[in-house]
Amino acid sequence: MILADPQKIATYTQAAWWGERTLWDLFCEQLRLKPQAEAVVDACNRSDFAHGPSRRLSWAELAHEVDRMSELLLDLGLARDDVLLAQMPNSVEQFVVYLSCARLGLLLSPVPIQYREHELTHILKLTQARAVVTFAHIGPAGKAQASAAMWLALQRKHRHLNHVLCWGPDVPQGALSIESLWPAQGDHKRLRQAQERAAVSANDVFTICWTSGTEASPKGVPRSHNEWLVVAPSIIEAAQLQPGARLLNPFPLINMAGLSTAFVTWLALGATVVQHQPFSLPVFLQQLRTEKIDYTVAPPAILNTLLQHEEMLEGIDFKRLHRIGSGSAPLSQWMVQGFEARHGVRIVNYFGSNEGAALSSSDIDVPDPALRAQYFPRAGVDSHQWQISTTRKIRTRLVDLQSGEDILENGRPGELRFSGPTIFSGYFRATELNQRAFDAQGYYCTGDLFEIAGERQQYYRYVGRSKDLVIRGGVNISSEEIENLLIACPGVQDVAVVAVPDAILGEKLCACIVARAGSKPRLADLQDFLRNERKVAVYKLPEYLLPLDSLPRNAVGKILKRELRERARTLGVGDLPQEISV
Repeated sequence: MILADPQKIATYTQAAWWGERTLWDLFCEQLRLKPQAEAVVDACNRSDFAHGPSRRLSWAELAHEVDRMSELLLDLGLARDDVLLAQMPNSVEQFVVYLSCARLGLLLSPVPIQYREHELTHILKLTQARAVVTFAHIGPAGKAQASAAMWLALQRKHRHLNHVLCWGPDVPQGALSIESLWPAQGDHKRLRQAQERAAVSANDVFTICWTSGTEASPKGVPRSHNEWLVVAPSIIEAAQLQPGARLLNPFPLINMAGLSTAFVTWLALGATVVQHQPFSLPVFLQQLRTEKIDYTVAPPAILNTLLQHEEMLEGIDFKRLHRIGSGSAPLSQWMVQGFEARHGVRIVNYFGSNEGAALSSSDIDVPDPALRAQYFPRAGVDSHQWQISTTRKIRTRLVDLQSGEDILENGRPGELRFSGPTIFSGYFRATELNQRAFDAQGYYCTGDLFEIAGERQQYYRYVGRSKDLVIRGGVNISSEEIENLLIACPGVQDVAVVAVPDAILGEKLCACIVARAGSKPRLADLQDFLRNERKVAVYKLPEYLLPLDSLPRNAVGKILKRELRERARTLGVGDLPQEISV
């Protein structure tokens, strides 16, 4: 499946920004160069979230398993452009499945392990997926989610979902056990013939990832091999990564943050990826000490905590780990300066989206750590040139949302818009969304507010979001989605959802509730309704409750979210739960 229009392909190919190599081609190249080198490593605490012991696979061992998986998918009748869903925790099995899709031309659609029937029903209807790969159970013993059983229940309502494939023991009846079905080794002649039939090109879609914006349902973001490969240099150059680097991946391998670093960059460098799942600071620090890590990423709040408790950093080789990526929330100048002054570590400040809109502020282009914490290079404008090569491939414009005018002066907030080879070609099967997603000049409208800064107008500074989102732990949650669900909760008459700042996760959800007469819904009631009645992912559950007599509205009836945010921020109202398991 090719979504990019021919003119776009021709333009970017002529500029040498897009090429002919696919992700599968890159894997084959690395396999030839270093068959016995370590390729992928499981998290050392795998037993906390999945079956079996942690594994380490060389490139040759990984290739053997990819052969077997590819042949199994062929046996099941899957072919080019069929959609294969994948719901798995960070593990070596993800690489086996993802590479098999890249080889055969299947459309890989990875979904968060937290997604439940509510989100998955929408995705199944939209994609008409023919198969899903998951684990029989995901999570710690005694609390594991019966993932395979959930997918079997969904299969009964979505007849196009022909196969539920599972890794692990205790596979329920009706699902297919991968280990018991795949062959002892792949038939190379058959696999070559299948590859020739698929004829996968670098402009074919490889993934359909999912992003939550202001719309009530997740949006599918297709990206081709070329659209993925063009983002790798921004990571490799900003982090000064060398071939064979060892990468610690704490991000879910489901969207831009995880795939760009732990899959595409991994393939480009012939690197080693050490997986991490779920985020655990003690395990994360243990992996940094023992796995000889060259690069990783971490949320700002985690980096703040580590610098405040430097005893935690003992034993980490910062001569090797000399750059760390961060983002999804504003960075502290104190933290960025402190890591550089005390440990010689340059923090790379990232802004990005699944759609491919991305900025990176590294010491290569912004040497001053105080500036790097606040500002991004004003990439994609003719007046400035930067060293990171991706900045020379994109175009950006800052637009006043009221007048539609381009903003060219300092200090005036506007929406940042992007065009170029990193930007996706349009949401999956969403004509109306695509009409709103791009402006008349073809620029992608991010919904994020920036302003121009610097004496030479050389920087962008992030201001806020024009879209109504809560970003919890770097994951976007649509307020509208949760509001639409909670309005049906017993005892709720009116509802608005806003963000409450959180020191660790960045933001948490606060449900601002007007109760029906005679009712007094508690926070636990809202959570139980979303979790058990609507089958919503647990990370989307509100963690604060703000009871109100009425929601504040303007003259035309629009809810004044800013006022609610201020009240939620200052009051911190609500019977906050002791723990939410994410």
